[in-house]
Amino acid sequence: MTPNTNESAKKKVLYPGSFDPITFGHLDLIRRLAVLFDEVIIGIGQNPSKPPLFTFEERMALVKTACAEIDNPAIRIASFSGLAVDYALKERAQVLIRGLRSEVDFPFEMQMALMNRALAPAVEVLFMQGAKEFSHISSSLVKEVASYGRDVSSLVPQCVLTRLKEKFARP
Repeated sequence: MTPNTNESAKKKVLYPGSFDPITFGHLDLIRRLAVLFDEVIIGIGQNPSKPPLFTFEERMALVKTACAEIDNPAIRIASFSGLAVDYALKERAQVLIRGLRSEVDFPFEMQMALMNRALAPAVEVLFMQGAKEFSHISSSLVKEVASYGRDVSSLVPQCVLTRLKEKFARP
């Protein structure tokens, strides 16, 4: 896809999430989105109902480090609070992406997509199926497995692995 030079014609996508922590599943979607869109905004959200393992600053640093390895100028990392769809409107993103690991994710994601459409009809919500080899990965499971001292190196980038080991270090 040839990038558009006209700012108003640029196709922007928002990929929102807590990224607590970022996983290989997230990175797979980010790589694929960077091929399809002129600008990929990775929106790191602050969700007060979901206490994170990593502080906002730590998540921001981990996402930046992990995405730097992709080395694509289309990728931009940003932060937001509030509703993802409101942030998509603010950024003039035409599309909001929701990743699906399996059919179990679909009912919740569909409900959210319908609410987002009601709130902001101009923002299209698209579902993107994760790659099969990453369908078992969730940030929650990564944190749980790592908390027991088990190896999660096949699930997360090295920068995350290092920080998880520090967080769950046993004296």
